[in-house]
Amino acid sequence: MDKTTRGRSSWIAPFLAGAAPILAGGCAPAPFVPADRPAPPSLVYASPGQEARTGTLVVARPPRVGLRTIAAGLVHPVTIVVPPDGSRRRFVVDQVGVIRIITPDGVMLPEPFLDLRDRLVPLDPEYDERGLLGLAFHPDYARNGRFFVYFTVPLRAGAPAGWDHTNRVSELLVRAGEPDRADRASERVILAVDHPQMNHDGGSIVFGPDGYLYIPIGDGGGGGDRDLGHTPGVGNGQDRTNLHGSILRIDVNCGAPYGIPPDNPLVGRDGAAEIYAYGLRNPYRIAFDPGGERRLFAADVGQELWEEVDVIEKGGNYGWRIREGTHCFDPENFRTPPRSCPTSGPRGEPLRGPIIEIPNITQQGGVGAAVVGGQVYRGKAMPELTGRYIFGVWSASPEHVPRGALLVAREARARDALWPVERLVAPGPEGTLGSYLLGFGQDEEGEVYALVADTHGPTGNTGRVLKLVPAAGK
Repeated sequence: MDKTTRGRSSWIAPFLAGAAPILAGGCAPAPFVPADRPAPPSLVYASPGQEARTGTLVVARPPRVGLRTIAAGLVHPVTIVVPPDGSRRRFVVDQVGVIRIITPDGVMLPEPFLDLRDRLVPLDPEYDERGLLGLAFHPDYARNGRFFVYFTVPLRAGAPAGWDHTNRVSELLVRAGEPDRADRASERVILAVDHPQMNHDGGSIVFGPDGYLYIPIGDGGGGGDRDLGHTPGVGNGQDRTNLHGSILRIDVNCGAPYGIPPDNPLVGRDGAAEIYAYGLRNPYRIAFDPGGERRLFAADVGQELWEEVDVIEKGGNYGWRIREGTHCFDPENFRTPPRSCPTSGPRGEPLRGPIIEIPNITQQGGVGAAVVGGQVYRGKAMPELTGRYIFGVWSASPEHVPRGALLVAREARARDALWPVERLVAPGPEGTLGSYLLGFGQDEEGEVYALVADTHGPTGNTGRVLKLVPAAGK
Protein backbone atom coordinates (compact mmCIF):
# COMPACT_ATOMS: atom_id res chain seq x y z
CA MET A 1 0.00 0.00 0.00
CA ASP A 2 3.03 2.25 0.32
CA LYS A 3 2.40 3.51 3.83
CA THR A 4 5.98 3.91 4.96
CA THR A 5 8.18 4.30 1.88
CA ARG A 6 6.83 7.10 -0.27
CA GLY A 7 9.68 6.80 -2.74
CA ARG A 8 10.10 3.62 -4.84
CA SER A 9 9.02 2.56 -8.58
CA SER A 10 7.91 0.02 -12.09
CA TRP A 11 7.62 -1.27 -15.80
CA ILE A 12 6.58 -4.82 -16.97
CA ALA A 13 7.30 -8.13 -18.61
CA PRO A 14 4.30 -10.42 -18.53
CA PHE A 15 5.06 -14.14 -18.60
CA LEU A 16 2.25 -16.35 -19.80
CA ALA A 17 2.11 -19.94 -18.58
CA GLY A 18 1.56 -21.60 -21.91
CA ALA A 19 0.55 -20.21 -25.27
CA ALA A 20 -0.36 -16.60 -25.85
CA PRO A 21 -3.85 -15.57 -24.71
CA ILE A 22 -6.58 -15.81 -27.32
CA LEU A 23 -9.62 -13.69 -28.01
CA ALA A 24 -12.56 -15.17 -26.14
CA GLY A 25 -15.87 -15.51 -27.43
CA GLY A 26 -21.76 0.04 -15.16
CA CYS A 27 -22.62 3.33 -14.42
CA ALA A 28 -20.23 6.15 -15.35
CA PRO A 29 -18.21 7.75 -12.55
CA ALA A 30 -18.21 11.47 -11.93
CA PRO A 31 -16.52 13.37 -14.76
CA PHE A 32 -13.08 14.72 -14.03
CA VAL A 33 -13.04 18.08 -12.29
CA PRO A 34 -9.95 20.00 -13.48
CA ALA A 35 -7.64 21.03 -10.66
CA ASP A 36 -5.71 24.02 -11.94
CA ARG A 37 -5.01 25.37 -8.48
CA PRO A 38 -2.70 24.25 -5.64
CA ALA A 39 -4.16 21.59 -3.38
CA PRO A 40 -5.89 23.06 -0.32
CA PRO A 41 -4.24 22.19 2.99
CA SER A 42 -7.18 20.27 4.42
CA LEU A 43 -10.62 18.85 3.76
CA VAL A 44 -13.57 21.00 2.95
CA TYR A 45 -16.00 20.14 5.73
CA ALA A 46 -19.61 20.06 4.69
CA SER A 47 -22.79 20.00 6.70
CA PRO A 48 -25.28 17.18 6.03
CA GLY A 49 -26.99 17.80 2.73
CA GLN A 50 -24.10 19.84 1.35
CA GLU A 51 -21.59 18.57 -1.16
CA ALA A 52 -18.26 19.97 -2.29
CA ARG A 53 -15.86 19.27 -5.13
CA THR A 54 -12.91 18.71 -2.84
CA GLY A 55 -12.56 16.02 -0.17
CA THR A 56 -15.94 16.26 1.54
CA LEU A 57 -16.18 15.07 5.12
CA VAL A 58 -19.54 15.28 6.86
CA VAL A 59 -18.88 15.81 10.55
CA ALA A 60 -22.29 16.22 12.20
CA ARG A 61 -23.44 13.17 14.15
CA PRO A 62 -21.25 10.57 12.43
CA PRO A 63 -22.73 7.05 12.32
CA ARG A 64 -21.45 4.43 14.73
CA VAL A 65 -20.85 0.70 14.38
CA GLY A 66 -19.94 -2.11 16.70
CA LEU A 67 -17.24 -4.70 16.03
CA ARG A 68 -17.48 -8.41 16.72
CA THR A 69 -14.30 -10.49 16.58
CA ILE A 70 -14.99 -13.66 14.63
CA ALA A 71 -11.40 -14.89 14.27
CA ALA A 72 -8.08 -14.10 15.96
CA GLY A 73 -4.53 -15.43 16.02
CA LEU A 74 -3.84 -14.59 12.37
CA VAL A 75 -0.76 -12.67 11.22
CA HIS A 76 -1.74 -10.09 8.56
CA PRO A 77 -5.19 -10.98 7.15
CA VAL A 78 -5.98 -8.94 4.03
CA THR A 79 -9.41 -10.14 2.92
CA ILE A 80 -12.23 -12.57 3.62
CA VAL A 81 -14.04 -14.33 0.77
CA VAL A 82 -17.18 -16.48 0.68
CA PRO A 83 -17.30 -19.28 -1.92
CA PRO A 84 -20.42 -19.50 -4.12
CA ASP A 85 -21.29 -23.02 -2.96
CA GLY A 86 -23.90 -22.40 -0.28
CA SER A 87 -21.62 -23.72 2.47
CA ARG A 88 -21.60 -20.39 4.39
CA ARG A 89 -17.89 -20.85 5.10
CA ARG A 90 -15.65 -17.78 5.18
CA PHE A 91 -12.12 -18.02 3.77
CA VAL A 92 -9.52 -15.68 5.29
CA VAL A 93 -6.46 -14.74 3.23
CA ASP A 94 -3.39 -14.12 5.37
CA GLN A 95 -0.55 -12.18 3.71
CA VAL A 96 2.06 -14.62 5.04
CA GLY A 97 0.78 -17.27 2.62
CA VAL A 98 -2.10 -19.20 4.16
CA ILE A 99 -5.85 -19.33 3.64
CA ARG A 100 -7.89 -20.30 6.70
CA ILE A 101 -11.54 -21.39 6.91
CA ILE A 102 -14.07 -20.08 9.40
CA THR A 103 -16.99 -22.50 9.68
CA PRO A 104 -20.62 -21.31 9.72
CA ASP A 105 -20.66 -21.67 13.51
CA GLY A 106 -17.65 -19.37 13.88
CA VAL A 107 -14.82 -21.88 14.39
CA MET A 108 -11.53 -21.32 12.56
CA LEU A 109 -10.25 -24.69 11.40
CA PRO A 110 -6.75 -25.55 12.66
CA GLU A 111 -5.50 -26.79 9.27
CA PRO A 112 -5.22 -24.19 6.49
CA PHE A 113 -7.26 -24.62 3.35
CA LEU A 114 -4.09 -23.70 1.43
CA ASP A 115 -0.51 -23.08 2.54
CA LEU A 116 1.77 -21.32 0.04
CA ARG A 117 4.40 -20.05 2.45
CA ASP A 118 7.19 -22.04 0.83
CA ARG A 119 6.38 -20.55 -2.59
CA LEU A 120 6.35 -16.88 -1.57
CA VAL A 121 9.18 -14.43 -1.91
CA PRO A 122 10.63 -14.01 1.62
CA LEU A 123 8.70 -11.27 3.44
CA ASP A 124 10.19 -8.50 5.56
CA PRO A 125 8.59 -8.74 9.04
CA GLU A 126 9.13 -5.01 9.61
CA TYR A 127 7.01 -3.98 6.62
CA ASP A 128 6.06 -5.59 3.33
CA GLU A 129 3.43 -5.27 0.62
CA ARG A 130 4.21 -8.61 -1.00
CA GLY A 131 2.77 -11.98 -0.05
CA LEU A 132 -0.53 -13.77 -0.61
CA LEU A 133 -2.83 -10.90 -1.56
CA GLY A 134 -5.96 -12.21 -3.24
CA LEU A 135 -8.42 -15.09 -3.60
CA ALA A 136 -11.32 -15.49 -6.02
CA PHE A 137 -13.60 -18.51 -6.35
CA HIS A 138 -14.83 -19.42 -9.81
CA PRO A 139 -18.53 -18.54 -10.20
CA ASP A 140 -19.20 -22.26 -10.78
CA TYR A 141 -16.99 -23.36 -7.86
CA ALA A 142 -19.72 -25.58 -6.41
CA ARG A 143 -19.38 -27.86 -9.45
CA ASN A 144 -15.83 -27.38 -10.75
CA GLY A 145 -13.83 -26.70 -7.55
CA ARG A 146 -11.69 -24.04 -9.30
CA PHE A 147 -10.30 -21.05 -7.46
CA PHE A 148 -7.61 -18.44 -8.12
CA VAL A 149 -4.95 -16.80 -5.96
CA TYR A 150 -2.67 -13.79 -6.42
CA PHE A 151 0.70 -13.99 -4.68
CA THR A 152 4.31 -12.84 -4.99
CA VAL A 153 7.10 -15.29 -5.78
CA PRO A 154 10.88 -14.91 -6.19
CA LEU A 155 11.88 -13.17 -9.42
CA ARG A 156 11.63 -15.70 -12.21
CA ALA A 157 14.46 -16.66 -14.53
CA GLY A 158 14.83 -14.25 -17.41
CA ALA A 159 13.23 -11.31 -15.61
CA PRO A 160 14.91 -7.88 -15.88
CA ALA A 161 18.04 -7.57 -13.77
CA GLY A 162 17.63 -5.72 -10.52
CA TRP A 163 13.86 -6.18 -10.27
CA ASP A 164 12.35 -7.39 -7.03
CA HIS A 165 9.86 -10.23 -7.53
CA THR A 166 7.21 -11.73 -9.79
CA ASN A 167 3.46 -11.40 -9.19
CA ARG A 168 1.63 -14.59 -10.01
CA VAL A 169 -2.01 -15.46 -10.59
CA SER A 170 -2.58 -19.21 -10.34
CA GLU A 171 -5.52 -21.55 -10.60
CA LEU A 172 -5.90 -24.40 -8.10
CA LEU A 173 -8.50 -27.06 -7.34
CA VAL A 174 -10.12 -28.18 -4.14
CA ARG A 175 -9.27 -31.77 -3.16
CA ALA A 176 -11.76 -34.35 -4.31
CA GLY A 177 -13.94 -35.36 -1.37
CA GLU A 178 -12.19 -32.87 0.98
CA PRO A 179 -13.96 -29.52 0.69
CA ASP A 180 -11.79 -27.92 3.39
CA ARG A 181 -8.45 -28.65 1.70
CA ALA A 182 -6.96 -27.38 -1.53
CA ASP A 183 -4.82 -29.50 -3.83
CA ARG A 184 -1.45 -27.71 -3.89
CA ALA A 185 -0.21 -29.98 -6.67
CA SER A 186 -2.98 -28.72 -8.96
CA GLU A 187 -1.48 -25.23 -9.33
CA ARG A 188 -1.53 -23.90 -12.88
CA VAL A 189 0.08 -20.52 -13.47
CA ILE A 190 -2.31 -18.25 -15.34
CA LEU A 191 -0.34 -15.02 -15.40
CA ALA A 192 3.04 -13.84 -14.09
CA VAL A 193 4.12 -10.21 -14.09
CA ASP A 194 7.65 -9.18 -13.09
CA HIS A 195 7.69 -6.31 -10.60
CA PRO A 196 10.61 -3.88 -10.15
CA GLN A 197 10.03 -2.82 -6.50
CA MET A 198 8.55 -4.48 -3.41
CA ASN A 199 5.41 -2.33 -3.21
CA HIS A 200 2.28 -1.44 -5.20
CA ASP A 201 1.31 -5.03 -5.97
CA GLY A 202 -2.48 -4.60 -5.91
CA GLY A 203 -3.72 -8.15 -5.74
CA SER A 204 -7.38 -8.30 -4.73
CA ILE A 205 -8.66 -10.36 -7.63
CA VAL A 206 -12.42 -10.68 -8.13
CA PHE A 207 -14.85 -12.21 -10.59
CA GLY A 208 -17.23 -9.72 -12.11
CA PRO A 209 -20.94 -10.21 -12.80
CA ASP A 210 -19.87 -10.90 -16.40
CA GLY A 211 -17.94 -14.01 -15.29
CA TYR A 212 -14.52 -12.57 -16.13
CA LEU A 213 -11.60 -12.33 -13.69
CA TYR A 214 -10.46 -8.81 -12.77
CA ILE A 215 -6.83 -8.37 -11.64
CA PRO A 216 -5.52 -5.09 -10.15
CA ILE A 217 -1.78 -4.44 -10.47
CA GLY A 218 0.04 -1.36 -9.14
CA ASP A 219 2.44 0.82 -11.08
CA GLY A 220 5.46 -1.30 -10.12
CA GLY A 221 6.38 0.39 -6.86
CA GLY A 222 8.55 3.15 -5.56
CA GLY A 223 7.60 6.82 -5.66
CA GLY A 224 6.35 9.00 -8.48
CA ASP A 225 6.04 6.13 -10.99
CA ARG A 226 9.66 6.59 -12.10
CA ASP A 227 13.13 5.05 -11.76
CA LEU A 228 14.03 1.42 -12.54
CA GLY A 229 11.33 -0.42 -14.46
CA HIS A 230 9.11 2.61 -15.12
CA THR A 231 8.45 3.96 -18.58
CA PRO A 232 10.49 7.17 -19.03
CA GLY A 233 8.50 10.36 -19.50
CA VAL A 234 5.02 9.03 -18.69
CA GLY A 235 5.44 6.31 -16.08
CA ASN A 236 3.73 2.92 -16.14
CA GLY A 237 0.33 4.33 -15.22
CA GLN A 238 0.06 6.05 -18.60
CA ASP A 239 1.88 3.36 -20.59
CA ARG A 240 -0.80 0.93 -21.61
CA THR A 241 1.64 -1.29 -23.50
CA ASN A 242 2.56 -2.89 -20.16
CA LEU A 243 0.29 -4.30 -17.48
CA HIS A 244 1.38 -2.19 -14.52
CA GLY A 245 -0.86 0.53 -13.12
CA SER A 246 -3.93 -1.21 -14.50
CA ILE A 247 -6.91 -3.40 -13.80
CA LEU A 248 -6.85 -6.41 -16.10
CA ARG A 249 -9.83 -8.45 -17.28
CA ILE A 250 -9.37 -11.98 -18.58
CA ASP A 251 -11.45 -15.03 -19.43
CA VAL A 252 -10.29 -18.09 -17.47
CA ASN A 253 -12.78 -20.41 -19.19
CA CYS A 254 -10.94 -20.57 -22.50
CA GLY A 255 -7.54 -20.04 -24.00
CA ALA A 256 -4.10 -21.19 -22.97
CA PRO A 257 -3.66 -20.05 -20.29
CA TYR A 258 -6.56 -17.59 -20.62
CA GLY A 259 -8.64 -15.76 -23.19
CA ILE A 260 -9.20 -12.08 -23.85
CA PRO A 261 -12.83 -10.87 -23.62
CA PRO A 262 -13.64 -9.60 -27.11
CA ASP A 263 -14.98 -6.30 -25.77
CA ASN A 264 -11.87 -5.42 -23.76
CA PRO A 265 -11.13 -1.79 -24.65
CA LEU A 266 -7.67 -2.27 -26.16
CA VAL A 267 -8.42 -5.31 -28.32
CA GLY A 268 -7.02 -4.51 -31.75
CA ARG A 269 -5.63 -1.18 -30.55
CA ASP A 270 -2.35 0.21 -29.24
CA GLY A 271 -1.94 -1.48 -25.88
CA ALA A 272 -2.09 -4.72 -23.92
CA ALA A 273 -5.35 -6.49 -24.67
CA GLU A 274 -5.69 -7.64 -21.05
CA ILE A 275 -6.15 -4.07 -19.79
CA TYR A 276 -9.65 -3.03 -18.74
CA ALA A 277 -8.71 0.32 -17.12
CA TYR A 278 -5.43 2.09 -16.38
CA GLY A 279 -3.83 5.24 -14.95
CA LEU A 280 -3.73 3.77 -11.43
CA ARG A 281 -0.98 3.90 -8.81
CA ASN A 282 -1.79 1.08 -6.40
CA PRO A 283 -5.35 -0.25 -6.62
CA TYR A 284 -4.85 -2.13 -3.38
CA ARG A 285 -8.46 -3.31 -2.91
CA ILE A 286 -11.23 -3.61 -5.50
CA ALA A 287 -14.79 -4.91 -5.14
CA PHE A 288 -18.02 -5.11 -7.09
CA ASP A 289 -21.19 -3.85 -5.51
CA PRO A 290 -23.25 -7.02 -4.96
CA GLY A 291 -26.44 -5.03 -5.63
CA GLY A 292 -27.56 -1.94 -7.46
CA GLU A 293 -25.81 -1.47 -10.78
CA ARG A 294 -22.96 -3.85 -9.87
CA ARG A 295 -20.32 -1.14 -10.23
CA LEU A 296 -16.64 -1.85 -9.66
CA PHE A 297 -15.01 0.21 -6.88
CA ALA A 298 -11.24 0.59 -6.56
CA ALA A 299 -9.30 2.36 -3.83
CA ASP A 300 -6.11 3.82 -5.28
CA VAL A 301 -3.44 4.62 -2.69
CA GLY A 302 -1.97 8.09 -3.14
CA GLN A 303 1.65 9.14 -3.33
CA GLU A 304 1.87 11.96 -0.82
CA LEU A 305 -1.12 14.26 -0.42
CA TRP A 306 -4.34 12.68 -1.68
CA GLU A 307 -6.08 9.29 -1.43
CA GLU A 308 -8.83 8.34 -3.86
CA VAL A 309 -11.57 5.87 -4.68
CA ASP A 310 -12.70 5.33 -8.27
CA VAL A 311 -15.67 3.72 -9.93
CA ILE A 312 -13.95 1.75 -12.66
CA GLU A 313 -15.36 1.92 -16.17
CA LYS A 314 -14.16 0.02 -19.21
CA GLY A 315 -11.32 1.83 -20.96
CA GLY A 316 -11.02 4.52 -18.30
CA ASN A 317 -7.77 6.40 -17.72
CA TYR A 318 -7.73 7.40 -14.02
CA GLY A 319 -4.95 9.94 -14.29
CA TRP A 320 -1.86 8.62 -12.48
CA ARG A 321 0.89 10.00 -12.72
CA ILE A 322 -0.50 13.16 -14.29
CA ARG A 323 -2.72 13.64 -11.27
CA GLU A 324 -3.02 12.51 -7.70
CA GLY A 325 -6.74 12.46 -6.99
CA THR A 326 -8.17 15.61 -8.59
CA HIS A 327 -4.87 17.48 -8.22
CA CYS A 328 -1.98 17.93 -10.59
CA PHE A 329 1.10 15.89 -9.71
CA ASP A 330 4.82 16.49 -10.19
CA PRO A 331 6.85 13.23 -10.08
CA GLU A 332 9.93 15.26 -9.13
CA ASN A 333 8.26 17.22 -6.32
CA PHE A 334 5.56 15.20 -4.57
CA ARG A 335 4.46 17.88 -2.10
CA THR A 336 4.00 20.79 -4.53
CA PRO A 337 1.26 20.17 -7.10
CA PRO A 338 1.70 22.16 -10.32
CA ARG A 339 -0.88 24.88 -10.95
CA SER A 340 -1.87 23.24 -14.23
CA CYS A 341 -1.49 19.92 -16.01
CA PRO A 342 -3.04 18.01 -18.91
CA THR A 343 -6.70 16.99 -18.77
CA SER A 344 -6.06 14.07 -21.11
CA GLY A 345 -3.67 11.16 -21.42
CA PRO A 346 -0.80 10.71 -23.92
CA ARG A 347 -3.21 9.60 -26.65
CA GLY A 348 -5.74 12.37 -26.02
CA GLU A 349 -8.11 10.25 -23.96
CA PRO A 350 -9.90 12.12 -21.14
CA LEU A 351 -8.79 11.56 -17.55
CA ARG A 352 -11.50 10.23 -15.29
CA GLY A 353 -11.85 11.69 -11.83
CA PRO A 354 -12.36 9.88 -8.53
CA ILE A 355 -15.69 9.63 -6.76
CA ILE A 356 -13.97 10.04 -3.37
CA GLU A 357 -10.92 12.07 -2.42
CA ILE A 358 -9.50 12.46 1.08
CA PRO A 359 -6.31 14.20 2.23
CA ASN A 360 -3.44 12.08 3.43
CA ILE A 361 -2.30 12.48 7.02
CA THR A 362 0.75 14.33 5.69
CA GLN A 363 -1.54 17.35 5.31
CA GLN A 364 -2.96 19.49 8.08
CA GLY A 365 -6.38 18.03 8.82
CA GLY A 366 -5.56 14.86 6.89
CA VAL A 367 -7.75 11.79 7.39
CA GLY A 368 -5.21 8.99 7.24
CA ALA A 369 -2.40 7.17 5.51
CA ALA A 370 -3.18 4.78 2.63
CA VAL A 371 -6.80 4.37 1.63
CA VAL A 372 -8.11 0.79 1.98
CA GLY A 373 -10.88 -0.18 -0.42
CA GLY A 374 -14.07 -1.61 1.01
CA GLN A 375 -17.54 -2.77 0.11
CA VAL A 376 -20.96 -1.38 -0.70
CA TYR A 377 -23.15 -2.40 2.23
CA ARG A 378 -26.04 -4.65 1.21
CA GLY A 379 -26.76 -6.34 4.54
CA LYS A 380 -29.83 -6.16 6.78
CA ALA A 381 -28.30 -5.55 10.22
CA MET A 382 -27.66 -1.83 9.62
CA PRO A 383 -30.26 -0.59 7.11
CA GLU A 384 -29.10 3.02 7.53
CA LEU A 385 -25.91 2.03 5.66
CA THR A 386 -27.62 0.29 2.74
CA GLY A 387 -26.08 1.26 -0.59
CA ARG A 388 -23.27 3.22 1.04
CA TYR A 389 -19.60 2.49 0.42
CA ILE A 390 -17.70 1.42 3.55
CA PHE A 391 -13.93 1.85 3.33
CA GLY A 392 -11.12 3.19 5.49
CA VAL A 393 -7.50 4.15 6.01
CA TRP A 394 -4.59 1.99 7.12
CA SER A 395 -3.83 4.41 9.97
CA ALA A 396 -5.34 7.73 11.02
CA SER A 397 -2.23 8.65 13.02
CA PRO A 398 0.60 10.81 11.63
CA GLU A 399 3.01 8.63 13.64
CA HIS A 400 1.76 5.53 11.78
CA VAL A 401 0.69 3.78 14.97
CA PRO A 402 -2.16 1.23 14.93
CA ARG A 403 -5.13 3.56 14.40
CA GLY A 404 -6.94 2.29 11.34
CA ALA A 405 -10.17 4.18 10.75
CA LEU A 406 -13.48 3.34 9.08
CA LEU A 407 -15.15 5.74 6.66
CA VAL A 408 -18.44 5.63 4.80
CA ALA A 409 -19.53 7.51 1.68
CA ARG A 410 -22.88 8.10 0.05
CA GLU A 411 -23.40 8.87 -3.60
CA ALA A 412 -23.37 12.56 -4.46
CA ARG A 413 -26.59 14.13 -5.71
CA ALA A 414 -24.77 16.03 -8.42
CA ARG A 415 -23.07 13.92 -11.05
CA ASP A 416 -19.98 16.14 -11.05
CA ALA A 417 -19.52 16.21 -7.25
CA LEU A 418 -17.32 14.07 -5.06
CA TRP A 419 -19.17 11.74 -2.72
CA PRO A 420 -19.64 13.06 0.84
CA VAL A 421 -17.62 11.06 3.36
CA GLU A 422 -18.29 10.50 7.05
CA ARG A 423 -16.23 8.94 9.79
CA LEU A 424 -17.76 5.60 10.79
CA VAL A 425 -17.09 5.63 14.50
CA ALA A 426 -15.76 2.33 15.88
CA PRO A 427 -15.45 1.33 19.56
CA GLY A 428 -11.64 1.70 19.58
CA PRO A 429 -9.36 4.53 20.75
CA GLU A 430 -10.73 7.88 19.56
CA GLY A 431 -13.33 6.06 17.50
CA THR A 432 -10.74 4.12 15.48
CA LEU A 433 -10.15 0.39 15.15
CA GLY A 434 -7.12 0.52 17.45
CA SER A 435 -5.23 -1.59 14.90
CA TYR A 436 -3.92 -1.21 11.37
CA LEU A 437 -6.67 -1.69 8.79
CA LEU A 438 -5.55 -4.19 6.14
CA GLY A 439 -8.65 -5.00 4.15
CA PHE A 440 -12.36 -5.72 3.94
CA GLY A 441 -14.63 -8.57 2.97
CA GLN A 442 -18.32 -9.31 2.55
CA ASP A 443 -20.46 -12.37 3.10
CA GLU A 444 -23.35 -13.76 1.11
CA GLU A 445 -25.83 -11.70 3.16
CA GLY A 446 -24.08 -8.44 2.31
CA GLU A 447 -22.60 -7.91 5.78
CA VAL A 448 -19.13 -6.35 5.91
CA TYR A 449 -15.93 -7.45 7.68
CA ALA A 450 -12.73 -5.54 8.46
CA LEU A 451 -9.32 -7.26 8.60
CA VAL A 452 -6.85 -5.79 11.09
CA ALA A 453 -3.51 -6.38 12.83
CA ASP A 454 -1.50 -4.57 15.48
CA THR A 455 1.89 -5.05 13.80
CA HIS A 456 3.40 -2.79 11.14
CA GLY A 457 4.62 -5.77 9.12
CA PRO A 458 3.61 -9.42 8.56
CA THR A 459 4.74 -10.89 11.87
CA GLY A 460 3.24 -11.99 15.18
CA ASN A 461 -0.28 -13.25 15.72
CA THR A 462 -2.33 -10.10 16.29
CA GLY A 463 -4.37 -10.40 13.08
CA ARG A 464 -8.14 -10.47 13.54
CA VAL A 465 -11.34 -10.60 11.52
CA LEU A 466 -13.94 -8.10 12.73
CA LYS A 467 -17.59 -8.11 11.68
CA LEU A 468 -19.30 -4.75 11.53
CA VAL A 469 -22.48 -4.92 13.63
CA PRO A 470 -24.94 -2.37 15.05
CA ALA A 471 -23.42 -0.19 17.74
CA ALA A 472 -24.33 -0.99 21.33
CA GLY A 473 -27.53 0.69 22.39
CA LYS A 474 -28.94 1.08 18.90
